[in-house]
Amino acid sequence: MDADAALARLVEQRGPLTGAELLAALPPGSSAFGCWRAAKRSERVDVRAVGARYLRLDQKVEGYARLSPSILREFLTYTVVGAVGDATALERKAAEVLAHARAVSRAKFELAAGVIGGIAARLADDATATGRACVFIAGDVVYEMAHDVPRPERSTGRMVRGSDLDLVVLVDDAAPDALLERLDDEIYQQKYRHLINPSAREEIDYIVKRMSRLRQQMAFDSFKRMVACKVLQEGVFLHGDRDLFAAAKALLDDSGVARRLVELEAEAARRRREAEERLLATEPGRLGADELHLFFTADESEEFE
Repeated sequence: MDADAALARLVEQRGPLTGAELLAALPPGSSAFGCWRAAKRSERVDVRAVGARYLRLDQKVEGYARLSPSILREFLTYTVVGAVGDATALERKAAEVLAHARAVSRAKFELAAGVIGGIAARLADDATATGRACVFIAGDVVYEMAHDVPRPERSTGRMVRGSDLDLVVLVDDAAPDALLERLDDEIYQQKYRHLINPSAREEIDYIVKRMSRLRQQMAFDSFKRMVACKVLQEGVFLHGDRDLFAAAKALLDDSGVARRLVELEAEAARRRREAEERLLATEPGRLGADELHLFFTADESEEFE
């Protein structure tokens, strides 16, 4: 039985499946790339991706701009494959997948808010750690596209529950160094606790920085500075001084970076279309090293080192 017939038979028998469910139902050794390619090229199945696509910056890509989720992540986690002519079932399954992503995102947002709220309460009793500060969250969560697929954390290899929590702490230039040091120490302790706790297994990536550093990053003249600007652009307020957060956001328009990010997202969308066309023309088993980056995404960790 060829790949097209195998996929069609599976979804006819079992109903619509996510890319990950479809791959798991195929014979051992089947590749995600081969499964994705067969589904996209088939005339016997319908393929429906749910949720949002958004800009990510990747050093492995010329011009740095690509879309997230990657083609692989989008297929496995956010794509539903169903039989042609079974639109009602396909829509129902797609709604379930999207609702799950939103629920995971909401839970992770609330976890981040709780972590930061607890830290703020402890700092309230510390007379040496005073000053204006705010915290915002970025990443998959803000697009309601967080997932809970187990994956290894980069530095330890410990398995964590899907999307990490990307937190940025902005501190006013007039605040004492003691505030930055205390914030860093408190968040680091929470990062470690949530990583090793079997009931949590959440990865928290964070950075603490002054507004002066953020203003320097608006130069948008290196990869790391571009990532910092993109993180701010998508950031959603979590806790602290709202006026400070608003001032940070205003830097994007004042510096012209907001417009440049819009242009990069348009470029990323164009590259995504070209990548999919190239991959669909590539035979399974012939995916070379120069094409891997089209299918997989690099970890966007530069802002959180």
